[in-house]
Amino acid sequence: MSRFDSSAAAVTTPVIERTRNIGIVAHIDAGKTTTTERLLYVTGTTSTLGEVDDGTAAMDWTVEEMERGITINAASTTVGWNGHRINIIDTPGHVDFTAEVERCLRVLDGAVVIFAATEGVQSQSETVWRQADRHHVPRIAFVNKMDRVGSDLPRCVEEIRARLRAHPIVVQLPIGLEEAFEGVIDLVEMKALRWSEEARALESQMIFAYHTEKVPDELADEAQLAREAMIEALCDVDDEVLAQVIEGGDDIAGDLLRAGLRRATISRKAVVVLCGSAFGDKGLQPLLDAVVNYLPSPVDVADEQGMVADAKAPMCALAWRTQHEDRGMLTYIRVYSGRLSSGDTVYNSTKDKREKIGRLFRMHANQRMEVDFVDAGQLAAAVGLRITTTGDTLCDETSPRLLEQSQFADPMMSRTIEPRSAEDGEKLAAALAALAVEDPSFHVGVDGETGQTLVSGMGELHLEIIASRLRREFRVDAAIGKPQVSYRETVTAVGEESYVFSRSVGGHGQFAEVRIRVEPAPSEGRGGLGAPATAPNHTEREDQIPREYRLAVDKGVLEACSRGVLARHSLVDLQITVVGGSYNVVDSSVQAFELAGGHALAAAVAAAKPVVLEPIMKVEVVTPDAFVGVVMGQLAARRGHVLGMDTRAGFSVVLAEVPLATMFGYTTELRSATQGKAAETMSLAGYAPVSGSTSKSANKKVEGA
Repeated sequence: MSRFDSSAAAVTTPVIERTRNIGIVAHIDAGKTTTTERLLYVTGTTSTLGEVDDGTAAMDWTVEEMERGITINAASTTVGWNGHRINIIDTPGHVDFTAEVERCLRVLDGAVVIFAATEGVQSQSETVWRQADRHHVPRIAFVNKMDRVGSDLPRCVEEIRARLRAHPIVVQLPIGLEEAFEGVIDLVEMKALRWSEEARALESQMIFAYHTEKVPDELADEAQLAREAMIEALCDVDDEVLAQVIEGGDDIAGDLLRAGLRRATISRKAVVVLCGSAFGDKGLQPLLDAVVNYLPSPVDVADEQGMVADAKAPMCALAWRTQHEDRGMLTYIRVYSGRLSSGDTVYNSTKDKREKIGRLFRMHANQRMEVDFVDAGQLAAAVGLRITTTGDTLCDETSPRLLEQSQFADPMMSRTIEPRSAEDGEKLAAALAALAVEDPSFHVGVDGETGQTLVSGMGELHLEIIASRLRREFRVDAAIGKPQVSYRETVTAVGEESYVFSRSVGGHGQFAEVRIRVEPAPSEGRGGLGAPATAPNHTEREDQIPREYRLAVDKGVLEACSRGVLARHSLVDLQITVVGGSYNVVDSSVQAFELAGGHALAAAVAAAKPVVLEPIMKVEVVTPDAFVGVVMGQLAARRGHVLGMDTRAGFSVVLAEVPLATMFGYTTELRSATQGKAAETMSLAGYAPVSGSTSKSANKKVEGA
């Protein structure tokens, strides 16, 4: 008989091998926050159940989140389970807040990816999966909503294999289908776990209570076949289990199987798949067991971080998120090695400056518990940091390190913003600057034609949330214009040009010559993925540009990449190589090479057949069959290209790629045309050259947005 372990010692245990830093990630409405709220309750961290729909979820604490019933900001907490400390970050699922997921995955050791059993792999599921791949994060899968009509575990598993190119290993079999779902069969130990009225009666009506029994006779054969399939799938990726099978057959002890599953998970060769219903209070304890059993501790991934996860090693930490407060910034930190104490003076190696740590806190959403220090492998938040922003490395000055920063996609949408009164002008500028520091996917710029201030974000919802925060948090009333798409520029051919900078300034000569070649970068999809330009490669010719001037060339090139040659949109998806140049021992300077690099890049791009790109969205519309024709007609009218159709839980699913510029207001139009019975989700598919009909708007000149 089991319920939960809520001992304080389980949360505060200092053993780093018993720490798990995990994120809960998924497509919107798959059940991330509901699952997190149940984990908080089942571990005894909270005494009442928070509900997303009621606005009482502990992890969705901002006004905007409670009003909209969605997660906007990543929220962290800590729970204890079976002597382990589990640090959990609940992440957003909406495409507009993908940057939140990106910076969370940067500091996590593992992730629980949640899939709705009725929906399977959805568009944002693919996005977060690619993000986890990029950060080499091991993960397990939890197929949620098994008690819903249309739930289909085998289909979901097959989509994980086909669409995510993963190697799923199913370790549980459901007992009962849809509304009759009442438990799971643990294929590792070959036992049944039932969450039933009988179990609740035995536990004095406590929810989440379950009891263990032998596998039901009517499911025994199916369970045995499923266990054999699990072992076979594990043998494909783990030689130790394969050797045990060859030596003794499929009758392998549970602890040996768990060890093999752990190795396969941590090495990212496989994904353990569990199932349950978070809202139905079923399957949460086995999920916690899987987090402990299969996901890595900080020690297990220390080699990938390039440092020792040891409190006695030199301190090194990463500031992965900042949050605006009335009295300054709250800085979220992951300590990778050493110990960080309140009052410490640390070295910000990103900015080459010293910082003093104020107070340190362990966070539970917006609630804080002050601590004196934070050891390696732990997450915390600090106040008092003046210059540290997202992505900065904090370390011991005697042992400096510089950790890799996350790369965030540039905004895809802009809107003009103006204060409604002169008094609000300075307040608006200060508020926008604070929000831009907090959110790396939010940019502030100036319209080059009108001189108006532009705010840029990942989508309509993102900018709506920004406007709401301006009113509520900063008490600034501003007029916001209509959405505008943020375009990009790229090249379609190879271009190579030189630029000679030769001037006389104050009687002194200034000379630099730079020759640059640009070419399209290899990319997937139509028109590329919008990858920002990176520092150029250099040819190794001693008689051309000396090494002391190469950083100046790089700086000039990267600055020029922020403004293309057609309409001054950012340059993406191109490779840049400095192939030559010349210098003068008397007249050459850093400034001259910086300017020459920028001009040479512009000349090379102009010679490489540049084009303007627009963001293309992957759109997924779930609709009753009766409205399929209407949906396809709407998408065609918006320059959409239908990729295919599917059937899911009795509904039709239309998959299409549509330019973002045509999708404004689509949700309202779709609901109106389908009597509110259809729903759509979007994610970025890539970038493609704009059509002739949109060239005029795409050529609008924007600076800094």
